[in-house]
Amino acid sequence: MDALLVVDVQNDFLPGGALAVPGGNQVIPVVNGLVERFDLVLATQDWHPANHGSFAANHPDRQPGDVIDLNGIMQVLWPVHCVQGSPGADFSTQLRTERFNKIFRKGIDPGIDSYSGFFDNGGKRSTGLAEYLRDRGVDELFICGLATDYCVKFSALDSIGSGIRTHVIADACRGVDLKPGDSGAALTEMRHAGASIVESASVRLKR
Repeated sequence: MDALLVVDVQNDFLPGGALAVPGGNQVIPVVNGLVERFDLVLATQDWHPANHGSFAANHPDRQPGDVIDLNGIMQVLWPVHCVQGSPGADFSTQLRTERFNKIFRKGIDPGIDSYSGFFDNGGKRSTGLAEYLRDRGVDELFICGLATDYCVKFSALDSIGSGIRTHVIADACRGVDLKPGDSGAALTEMRHAGASIVESASVRLKR
């Protein structure tokens, strides 16, 4: 069985949001087309407490983009975003969320970030996604969403590490690109790890 995973298409990552991904809104029509092609559609949702350690605002004299040691893990500091219950944490109203079978929330522990939809950045706390896929016999996962160089990449790497055939739908993703070329490098890293990089047009109907 296969499934589609839609990563973090939330207001704060879209134009006008607190941590807008350039061109992030361009993935929405592509994702909306993709959700019709799968019987099992899953989504991840950043869901941070206001005191999250990845927020620059919670560290005196620090700015977004700075890198710190957060409880033993190197952490990029971000603007406050996707705070639990805030409008910024909501999915875009243009997104076909009624097709989502289940949503997996991540980043809920203030002491550690969680880019991947599977585990926190220390690889210790599971979101339940790996177990959910295993219980339903899913052995092939198609991933799309935001952002290519962070949450999409780490979700894909953990998917591969969980023994799942993993495909990243490149035209349904956009990246942050803190450094020019980060998104391209992320696609290369995912490919080298074992993911196939595909375009939405190649994903056949009703998998």
